[in-house]
Amino acid sequence: MATFRQLAWDIALDRRGYVTTVEARASGIPVVELAKIAHRGLLRHVAHGIYRFDEFPTTRLDQFYEALLRVGEDAYLVGDAVLALYDLAQVNPKRLRVATTQRRLRKDLPDWIAIEKAHVEEHEITVVEGIRSSTLRQALVDARPYVMHERLLDAIESALKQDLISESDEQSLRKLLGEGGF
Repeated sequence: MATFRQLAWDIALDRRGYVTTVEARASGIPVVELAKIAHRGLLRHVAHGIYRFDEFPTTRLDQFYEALLRVGEDAYLVGDAVLALYDLAQVNPKRLRVATTQRRLRKDLPDWIAIEKAHVEEHEITVVEGIRSSTLRQALVDARPYVMHERLLDAIESALKQDLISESDEQSLRKLLGEGGF
């Protein structure tokens, strides 16, 4: 029979090393058991309801994933955070922009997360390596206030070369850019 730690580990395998109390409870792990495992140093308490196995290797994508976990299940990256996710436009935002439809949020969010009101339709949300975000096309439009015009042009060109956007998206984005929309 598997231990609670093994069950939590199985959850974390598909979650970049993270496990939440909601996921644990759904898998039959009492929430108190996660706290016990963390107390023994076998799991790190990250934030309210969020734990991480530090044996998992870290990647540049972990902070994006953690930001979404901290905000809630309907959260997704927007604007320059999406460009950073794709490593476009030479952006490295100090604060990751995360959108949500939740009315009530935890007040203990770290300064590196900026909450924005949800403003895209569900069909404009995608998943990149397990991380929910607005589509790249929408992110390029939304990043206008935060990213220099030239960098957005470069990002459009790079995205097209990498087949991340279609030629029609590229043309419409350039038209929008040329008309002062950016």
